[in-house]
Amino acid sequence: MKKYISITTLSLLLVACGTTKPKVDDSAANNPIVTVLDLKGVDNDRVPVVINPGRFSVETVTYRLPKVVQGTYSVSNFGKYVDDFKAIDYDGNALSTEKIDTNTWSIVNATKLDRIEYYVNDTYDTEKEGGIGKEVPFSPSGTNIEVNNFVLNLHGFIGYFDNLKNNQYTLDVSAPADFIRTSALQDNGSVTSDDGKTITSKYFAQRYFDITDNPMMYGNLDVQEFMVGDIKIVLSVYSPNNVHTAESLKQTIFDMMKGQKAYLGDINSTPRYDIYLYLSDGSEDAPKGFGALEHHKSTVVVLPEAMGKEQLDKSMTDVVAHEFFHIVTPLSVHSEDIHYFDYNNPTFSKHLWMYEGVTEYFAQHFQVYEGLIDPTEFYNVLMGKIDFSKRYNDAQSFTIMSENVLKEGYKENYANVYQKGALIGMCMDILMRKESNGKRSILSLMKELSAKYGKEKPFEDDNLIAEITEMTYPSVGEFLKTYVVGDVPINYDEFFSMVGLVNGETEVETNYIFAGGQNIIFSGAPGKGIFFTDVALKNSFWKAQDIKANDVIKTVNGKELTLQNAQEVIGGMFTWQEGQDIEMTLERDGKPIEIKTKLTKAFATSKGLIEDETATKAKFDLRNVWLLHNY
Repeated sequence: MKKYISITTLSLLLVACGTTKPKVDDSAANNPIVTVLDLKGVDNDRVPVVINPGRFSVETVTYRLPKVVQGTYSVSNFGKYVDDFKAIDYDGNALSTEKIDTNTWSIVNATKLDRIEYYVNDTYDTEKEGGIGKEVPFSPSGTNIEVNNFVLNLHGFIGYFDNLKNNQYTLDVSAPADFIRTSALQDNGSVTSDDGKTITSKYFAQRYFDITDNPMMYGNLDVQEFMVGDIKIVLSVYSPNNVHTAESLKQTIFDMMKGQKAYLGDINSTPRYDIYLYLSDGSEDAPKGFGALEHHKSTVVVLPEAMGKEQLDKSMTDVVAHEFFHIVTPLSVHSEDIHYFDYNNPTFSKHLWMYEGVTEYFAQHFQVYEGLIDPTEFYNVLMGKIDFSKRYNDAQSFTIMSENVLKEGYKENYANVYQKGALIGMCMDILMRKESNGKRSILSLMKELSAKYGKEKPFEDDNLIAEITEMTYPSVGEFLKTYVVGDVPINYDEFFSMVGLVNGETEVETNYIFAGGQNIIFSGAPGKGIFFTDVALKNSFWKAQDIKANDVIKTVNGKELTLQNAQEVIGGMFTWQEGQDIEMTLERDGKPIEIKTKLTKAFATSKGLIEDETATKAKFDLRNVWLLHNY
């Protein structure tokens, strides 16, 4: 990131916070926690933060930033991005503090505490150092501090006192007057400085959860606001090189949200939904963890800026649809582990198959159900998920994996929630439609669970399977007991047969990093680097280049390919277009091989779903009920 020289001193910031001594009988438990971020006071890529909790009546207090944030299922350790942590008394003197662990500070003589002040580094800068998955926050949950862009996932800046997580928070964010600013957090107006160069936006949060649940984006943004039925959509886009705009994405988002609203029906009650899209330019300091993170009223998305419009439209449809469907689960239907989430010592629910798996199924199923894609495209997605799920431990209990998702032996299989988890949702959907003659579905079940619980009432984790069985059919309970709680791999052909589908050979258009569906054609290993797998031979373009399995890729268009930059370089291959000239250097059995060619359209012939010509009318009707909204 470019260095941003401070033009507002920390002492001026403290004036804005207010350091007047409160009355002795004031109690921090009853006061809003006053917080201040000064985006004009950035010093060496660090934002100054001030926390004023009011008067404490105890001698020692503990202040924390989150170790884990909801929706990530991985360790982030936001405390390690804090510098120069200080506790200041009412006379302006420093109080004694002790750093207990990466994310925790203990403050003694807390009855004298006036405020805490510290600096926060951004997380995007560190991705080049630690790499994704090495306790570096997933980019959509991370933070960016740049001269013209701030990604403000507030859990990266603002922490909590152990006994005050339910306190109200006020937040002042000072920034250059010409910055565009977007946030779904309650806006309490703004104040402009006397010289007109700074605007301080004032926000309110009912409790700490609302701080973590309402990200912001500030800077040189492109913003479009539009209505989809009764939902106000606010689309904020940061494209460093102005490759994409909010206007160019508006129709895609509109069509997607319109389809989602029709699909959800009366379960949707969100009056406003914010989409924050950060497009990474692939530079050293740019984020590399592509995807999104859900919130109740918003999502933060990080994708490559180099994507073509068609690819970006498709990615936004898949990714944002998934995050929006989280308003069903876990944002509405969730367990006590989520409802009473401990940011520094979390326990995890057994039901990631539902939170992430069913959500991912909805994100794909609604597209065919509402006519955004045709059935063949949907079948290819399902087959891709089946193939990809086989890369994980297919015989591992999903409930045990979920409950132990941060532990060795289980965390390696987390990503299967988006593959096999979605297929679990598919099987339950087909089974419920079959049992009810098309009248019930996995979506109707989630609506019933939402009505029974809702966002303010968690279910008991150990009782969910029994509750679902009682609410549905014995066959659904047996399915969950066998394939979700149990460790038996699913025979998907059995469920496809229920809707008159069988496996056959199909040819589908693909890109240059897949061989149809989601079969990634590259792999990697320490000491070897990135290499082609035998799946690459199923891609017509690479087969025509006479590549072999285990050919090591040394360079792509003149850039060395390593394990460290693989996500960036291979991610850039998403943007390759037919007719483009490309060059690659390979190594086969220690000998160099050069590829110089023009990209041709790529196809993959693979096992796929086709209609069973011998299927009964009942199976044909069930398939149509499953796939067609208006059938």
